[in-house]
Amino acid sequence: MNISYRLADIAAQLGGRVLGDSEVCVAQVATLENAQARHISFLANSKYRAQLANTRAGAVILGESDAGATDLPRIVSDNPYAYFAKVSALLNPLPETTSGVHLNAFVGADAQIDATASIAALAVIGAGAAIGAHSVIGEGCCIGANTVIGSHARLYPHVVIYHDCLIGDNLIAHSGAVIGSDGFGIAMNEGRWVKIPQIGRVVIGNDVEIGANTTIDRGALDDTVIEDGVKLDNQIQIAHNVRIGAHTAIAGCVGIAGSTSIGRHCRIGGSAGILGHLHIADNVEIAAFTLVGKSIREAGSYAAIFPFSKTEDWRKNAAHLRHLDELAKRVKTLEQEIALLKGKEQ
Repeated sequence: MNISYRLADIAAQLGGRVLGDSEVCVAQVATLENAQARHISFLANSKYRAQLANTRAGAVILGESDAGATDLPRIVSDNPYAYFAKVSALLNPLPETTSGVHLNAFVGADAQIDATASIAALAVIGAGAAIGAHSVIGEGCCIGANTVIGSHARLYPHVVIYHDCLIGDNLIAHSGAVIGSDGFGIAMNEGRWVKIPQIGRVVIGNDVEIGANTTIDRGALDDTVIEDGVKLDNQIQIAHNVRIGAHTAIAGCVGIAGSTSIGRHCRIGGSAGILGHLHIADNVEIAAFTLVGKSIREAGSYAAIFPFSKTEDWRKNAAHLRHLDELAKRVKTLEQEIALLKGKEQ
């Protein structure tokens, strides 16, 4: 089904002000480079104004500073990129689902499923679990016993949520996500590893998104907690007893070791590693591939990335790095000798 909206209709729903022909209809979003007459595009950075001059888009979304940069029909917004996201959601609604439990789904004893929820084929809902209003549980999902999922959740096929987890409203969990698996708790005893039972839960707030194949371990004793509005990319590992503050966004392949606390409104780049039992303050930005080995107590941007180079240069520099401590000691000794010589001269 093709959906189209007049610019006037969009502004009425989402705010912003229309300049030019407000009757122009758009049916899809596109980049400035590839847009056509029925598309709406956006400019969030003034350095791309050259693309704006050449675009074939039927309309564009701009910030106040660029409002006069084109004669195209346009919507002016304080945050054009966020506004573009809202327009894209408006033009690309999620596919409709049919409420009810599929005949080939399994529902355990005393499970409570809201009449408006949708449970797809081969899904398993454990005993005593609860599924909230308008939630969609995809094919092959497995929801453990006594787990509670709020309203308007959308679990794509083959998501697994273990027992006793507590999930808020509006969860999006992509295929392969595993929530509530055992944390990596083991103790050495007489040369053998002894498993430590993981008896905590995973507790997830509202408006959380979890990427494909991301894993969130349950707590060893206390809960692992993901607060409201957290956005997790694909293939992230979150260990037991981690706490992630509200509205933090974490890119793919990040690993967070156990009992670390990450503040609110943080941004963590892809493949970063965060060691265990650390505290990361609110409003911290960590660059991709950074290894965080100690707590970060102040807001700001942090990076620990060794820049790439030609292999032969990297090998030479790596050899020097191995002797860095020795070199520092030699420099300190030389500084002391120079200070003595200066003292004798005086």
